[in-house]
Amino acid sequence: MERCNCDLGELRDYGGEPTVLNIQRLAVKNRNFRIALWTGKYLQTTLMSIPTGGEIGAELHHDTDQFIRIVQGRGAVFFGKTRESLKEVKRVDGNYGVFVPAGTWHNIKNIGNTPLKLYSVYAPPHHTFGTVEKYG
Repeated sequence: MERCNCDLGELRDYGGEPTVLNIQRLAVKNRNFRIALWTGKYLQTTLMSIPTGGEIGAELHHDTDQFIRIVQGRGAVFFGKTRESLKEVKRVDGNYGVFVPAGTWHNIKNIGNTPLKLYSVYAPPHHTFGTVEKYG
């Protein structure tokens, strides 16, 4: 079984193998905008770090349901039927999960003064195995 050595900051895609990770710790340590942590055939988990004043960006996944768990920081969640109709629906912190049905426009903005740390679960996977997106 694969195992992440969290003390060394080993972040990579562990997909396809049975894996046990401290996802809370890894989400807090992550400094990438987005990194795929586990990509399987039917499910994917990514970690994200959104800088102060930053946002995920308005997005829509036609065939993918999504669960987003806020781990640290403060954010504002937006939903809409179109990109132009996105409206703030809730302010969130480390006690919230966000469920996004396929076909729903959504965005999360960092409204706090520290990076917004979260993980996202996609079913089916949305990003390519091994995805790493830096800031900028």
